Amino acid sequence: MSIPLTQDLDAALAAAVRDPILVEAAAALRANQLAIAERILRSRLYDRPLDFVAIRMLAEAAGRLGQYPDAERLLRRALDLAPGFAAARANLVFVLQRQSKFTEAHQHADQLLAEHPNDPAFLAAKAAVLVRTGGYDEAIDAYRRILTDSPGQSRLWVSYGHVLKTIGRQSESIAAYRRAIAAEPTLGDAWWSLANLKTVRFDNEDLCQMQAALKRASNEPDRYHLHFAIGKALEDAGDFEASFRHYAEGNRQRRAELPYEPGETTRHLERSRRLLAREALAQRAGVGHPAHDPIFIVGLPRAGSTLIEQILASHPLVEGTMELPNITSISAELNERNAPSQDGRPTDGYIGQLLALRPDELSALGRRYIDDTRIQRKSSQPYFIDKMPNNFAHIGLIYLILPNAKIIDARRHPMANCFSAFKQHFSRGQGFTYDLEELGRYYRDYVALMDHYDAVLPGRIHRVHYEQLVAEPEATIRALLSYCGLEFDAACLSFHANPRAVRTASSEQVRRPISADGLALWRNYEPWLGPLREALGDAVAPYTDRT
Repeated sequence: MSIPLTQDLDAALAAAVRDPILVEAAAALRANQLAIAERILRSRLYDRPLDFVAIRMLAEAAGRLGQYPDAERLLRRALDLAPGFAAARANLVFVLQRQSKFTEAHQHADQLLAEHPNDPAFLAAKAAVLVRTGGYDEAIDAYRRILTDSPGQSRLWVSYGHVLKTIGRQSESIAAYRRAIAAEPTLGDAWWSLANLKTVRFDNEDLCQMQAALKRASNEPDRYHLHFAIGKALEDAGDFEASFRHYAEGNRQRRAELPYEPGETTRHLERSRRLLAREALAQRAGVGHPAHDPIFIVGLPRAGSTLIEQILASHPLVEGTMELPNITSISAELNERNAPSQDGRPTDGYIGQLLALRPDELSALGRRYIDDTRIQRKSSQPYFIDKMPNNFAHIGLIYLILPNAKIIDARRHPMANCFSAFKQHFSRGQGFTYDLEELGRYYRDYVALMDHYDAVLPGRIHRVHYEQLVAEPEATIRALLSYCGLEFDAACLSFHANPRAVRTASSEQVRRPISADGLALWRNYEPWLGPLREALGDAVAPYTDRT
């Protein structure tokens, strides 16, 4: 069944606005009461399985819960029933992005704009796709078009500021964030975006405005963003105790809304040690796709990975991209095939599925990674960087599907690294960073997993210690290039002059020469970091004689 006639679709949508059941479900979605919304919508679809409005709303609930494959299936069903349902197509663009299906997301965004060329929401959806695929100039043009006509859209000013920041136009990005604040003074995301530039120092007037905004903020995201921003302002002012209180409260609020389960990383470590032993990897050596071009930089966020990326991307043979989600997506798909245990015993996670693949299937996954990341590449350089730090958990997967890829582990003093992550609000994907004990446990598991791969894949991973890079930049950079099979190039020493786009929190820092200024910053907060140090345990021992 489909509803190809515009008037039929319009009539159905008009009726939905008056439907008491859908109105109740919509109210639950607005209140973020997702379980209630899902119950109402599933009951509705049991009675009316072809209600495409209810299907789209159920997809929205699934998307908010991070259940993107389910949301995608629902949205495709809604569009099968009503091909002209623009709201469902716009939702599909978002869901496809979240699953790294950027080519198809582009196609659906273009279809929306072909049918609704002046719709600002659809233009913004296209701009978001462009940002994720490196189309920064086009994205800037799109945001300018929208903001020229609708200058009061505070959240779009933030998005516009993010793109300007990425391409190094810092003063313009600051102005964009300030426009967002002028339009909505309690918008915590705008204040945090200013703080997240790292090089901006708030004055006393800014601090007073943020404190006033915190008192008036009506929703949790605004409040925790403001706590992180105020923490940064007080840090710059040298009031470390008050700064820590705000960082801690921002983290507490953010952690309360996340479903992160700290034991899963530990279980993954145990599965990796048990299943990805030296013999299992040796039996499958070299069977994946033979591409030599990927260079993976892994580790914890805030360990110096953006600096390493910037150094490598300054080499004439290497292209920097961004934190690519493709390996994580492949691991998630393999995990979906993993049948849950019927007797309550732990399963093998996706690793069991990975080891069951035939050589041709492993090679096909490697080829898929190369093909799917091609949209991120804008030059003909023979090597490219994937800087997703969380890929450290998937080194076995990378080795089996891309046996010739280079893997670099960015390592930093655990107290410095973990505290830097603690005072950083991440948009998504780093749920372990919002609790000091969980941070310490995660770091310990990360080190243990890297130790495992050092043992079973000796010499395959190159480690760069941030402190050594700061102390001996040229020697460290030469060793890094040698590992990658690259001739030394002096441009790598002048990485800060590289005008490339940088999408991480360190974007402004890597546009400056290497500095030791931040090495010991964590010590200002040491009186309150006892839970972190205790959780880290022996992981701190190798650094006792370092900064």
